[in-house]
Amino acid sequence: MHIKKTSIKDLVLLKTKIHRDSRGFLKETSKKNVIKKDFIFDLMSSSNKNVLRGLHIQTKKPQAKLITVSYGKIFDVAVDLRKKSKTFGKHFSIIMSNKSDFSLYIPEGFAHGFICLSKICIINYKCNKYRDAKSETTLRWDDSNLKIKWPVKKPILSLKDKHGKNLNYFK
Repeated sequence: MHIKKTSIKDLVLLKTKIHRDSRGFLKETSKKNVIKKDFIFDLMSSSNKNVLRGLHIQTKKPQAKLITVSYGKIFDVAVDLRKKSKTFGKHFSIIMSNKSDFSLYIPEGFAHGFICLSKICIINYKCNKYRDAKSETTLRWDDSNLKIKWPVKKPILSLKDKHGKNLNYFK
């Protein structure tokens, strides 16, 4: 297992080896000596095709996350909202699936979201802080300032995600 840097500082792919045989596969998803975070909270979500979740962030108690796709295929996006960052407002996107040989580590201060590209997706999140509903907010998924090229033009959104805030709100 090793770290592969992305174009945004501290946002990394955690590359791993997949051990496959006729029964299936075995894949490590994290090691404390590689990602030096205490992940204290794990979540799992299931989404149907064309469901977009995000772009979510906790502003008062930001979370670092390790994202792994357990089933299906997604288009995953992380947006840097760290106010003093040289890459504030920039995004990183990647297609991930249960066949991917990596997980995505998203540090504190990033908004995160994904859209399910397969019939069903199951995503596992490891978080370094507990959920804080009072500081949860949503960055508008289709804010033109972000220039994200989503692969689906009319995704299925929650009411919360339909009313996300524009990038200027986070400056």
